Amino acid sequence: MKIEVWSDFVCPFCYIGKRRLEMALAQFPHRDEVEVEFKAFELDPAAEKGIGKNIHEAIAEKYGISMEEAKQANRGIGEQAASVGLRYDFDNMKPTNTLDAHRLEKFAVAEGKGAELAEKLFHAYFTEGAYIGDHETLAAIAESAGLSREKALEVLRDPNAYLNDVRVDEAIAQQYGITGVPFFILNQKYAISGAQPLETFTSALQKVWQEEAAAPVLQDLSTEEDVACADGSCIVPGKEEK
Repeated sequence: MKIEVWSDFVCPFCYIGKRRLEMALAQFPHRDEVEVEFKAFELDPAAEKGIGKNIHEAIAEKYGISMEEAKQANRGIGEQAASVGLRYDFDNMKPTNTLDAHRLEKFAVAEGKGAELAEKLFHAYFTEGAYIGDHETLAAIAESAGLSREKALEVLRDPNAYLNDVRVDEAIAQQYGITGVPFFILNQKYAISGAQPLETFTSALQKVWQEEAAAPVLQDLSTEEDVACADGSCIVPGKEEK
């Protein structure tokens, strides 16, 4: 079974959705036969790297609400995060452009460390208040995921490195009509939009697995008999062999 996950590293529901999927997989008896692949999605491709505002200010400005309303909304998201064991430090989050983070994640995938880096990036942004738009910060996160700091910096300093990989993911998202994340596609057949409850992921895993495991049922559309060879012979009783 293959699960493709479109997400962005500054999307609070993406981290929650990631954790709920992982929780469902932990309970799934066929976990070792499931491949999870993260896909790049930029919520705001035009975002500046350093906007000089905290997340409360950014949300208030983006949606035209007061600071208190923004903080209240973030508290609600924080409670959802806490329900799956995550701690969000909204007061210290640093909104930024995520293209470099996505390029770095593609480099990590090529090095066999994609899953490790994705988790580190989410944790760094939401829990540690790390500025993931900064190359030195990203390189340090890469090193903590088992990657070469020097190679990570080399990738980050080349604006074209792994850029096509990111653009391919985004182009596929457009083809699927994905406009929000997280977005999960199972076996290119079923979709889950958003950080749905754990039960949704559990049910989806079971459904897809049962479909894969079920033996195909064929409907016989034949209209004539004795027109096929069987048992090593093409002799039909009462007829001459041809």
